[in-house]
Amino acid sequence: MDESHVKQIIEKQVLTVAKAVEDQLDEKISALDRLDPDDIEALRERRLQQMKRMAEKRSRWISLGHGEYTEISEKDFFAAVKASDRVVCHFYRENWPCKVMDKHMSLLAKQHIETRFLKIHAEKSPFLTEKLRIVVLPTLALVKNAKVEDYVVGFDALGGTDDFSTEDLEERLAKSQVITMDGEGSSSQVKSGMTSKRSVRQSESSNQSDDSD
Repeated sequence: MDESHVKQIIEKQVLTVAKAVEDQLDEKISALDRLDPDDIEALRERRLQQMKRMAEKRSRWISLGHGEYTEISEKDFFAAVKASDRVVCHFYRENWPCKVMDKHMSLLAKQHIETRFLKIHAEKSPFLTEKLRIVVLPTLALVKNAKVEDYVVGFDALGGTDDFSTEDLEERLAKSQVITMDGEGSSSQVKSGMTSKRSVRQSESSNQSDDSD
């Protein structure tokens, strides 16, 4: 097949796609043209109500500590999960893997205001650690409606290494529906400070000396 023929095929495909997009725009414009002033006002009012409800939700979430990655004590855990519909709680101790998880959790707390992101020192919380059967650290307890629905244990579900990306963890949490990828509270469409396959591994080898559980 000669070059001119290939070029013709590509140009035809581009024109076909452009025509489809143009047809969709025309359809949307026609639909708007068919609306009378009462319909437009009703749509505007509905949108305003949606924005108002979302503003109220965000205000409530912020008042509960959403938007930040915070440490709580064992005794505050149950009150926290009752107050927020969705909670991701990191059970940690002072070692390198848990520090890796901390960095990703801090980013996601700001990205997903619809969910509360917490951390609890496992060794200082023996009752809760035993009750939730936390053995491997780090472990994330994924809580919905005051019930632990799922766990992310270690890094096995994140590629098995500590150089997983924030997006890897985000996708895992979304799979359990403890965060939303779009809509209420999520700003995941604006990946400020987050790049594909981000590594949070630091170059200082001294930080890896306490890598064992």
